Amino acid sequence: MYKKITSIKKLKLMANTIRQDVLKMLYEAKSGHSAGSVSLADVFTAMYFNVLRHDPDNSNWEGRDRLILSNGHVCPVMYSAMANVGYFPTEELLTLRKPGSRLQGHPHKGTLPGIENSSGPLGQGLSIAVGMAIVAKRAGKHHRIYAILSDGEHQEGQTWEAILLAAKFRLGNLTAILDRNNIQIDGFTEEILPLEPLAEKFRAFGWHVIEVNGHDISKIISACEETKAVYEKPTMIIAHTIPGKGVPFMEYLTEWHGKPPAKEHLEEALKYLEEERKLIEEE
Repeated sequence: MYKKITSIKKLKLMANTIRQDVLKMLYEAKSGHSAGSVSLADVFTAMYFNVLRHDPDNSNWEGRDRLILSNGHVCPVMYSAMANVGYFPTEELLTLRKPGSRLQGHPHKGTLPGIENSSGPLGQGLSIAVGMAIVAKRAGKHHRIYAILSDGEHQEGQTWEAILLAAKFRLGNLTAILDRNNIQIDGFTEEILPLEPLAEKFRAFGWHVIEVNGHDISKIISACEETKAVYEKPTMIIAHTIPGKGVPFMEYLTEWHGKPPAKEHLEEALKYLEEERKLIEEE
């Protein structure tokens, strides 16, 4: 069993490490998605180092919480969190997307320990999580199901069918975390196909809703704790994030949704992140 990190300072330092890992991985791969992977570092740090009940040394432990990644293209951030918590060696991170690597461009269940679902086509992850939550509830199991979702996949009908079904079965053991970064590969979500008012929609569909700053690790942890007191409804945590967070020349720019850094980008980004790391260490 991993040792939970409760120090916010240590969690911030881990998120910084994960951001640096992600950029190095994408540079070596020469392909992949930068903005979303970088912006979710705080969420994945909170989940793997504090919130989840899991055991990197026993990835199939029956009592573990399940984490479903729906928007599989941001898997570099998941891989880094998993490696740093002990699921596999961190040295393997630089094999991302290379022939024969266990770190595929989208997660594949069975290739890496700790991966709960294969993902690729957007819009399917919440359905998988709902199915797991229904089974766990009927079997009287006490583990929780978490699903990480993109905002763009809420433009797809299957997501809303899953939202309806979760409310019907009163899945209090299900928590979804929506990465509300407002971008997708073709531009801003509200220009492509508007999603707002999202919080009101989820409430109308019978969900408990919490909105948080997706870069405030303490708030993410507190929101996940709050969900444990909600027994008769699934919970949607809307995590408002900045795409490319921590790398100023990436922030808010849709062009970085599906673009890896070149050498000069990597060097500049790592310089910013090292400066941020020094500030965290001085806190």
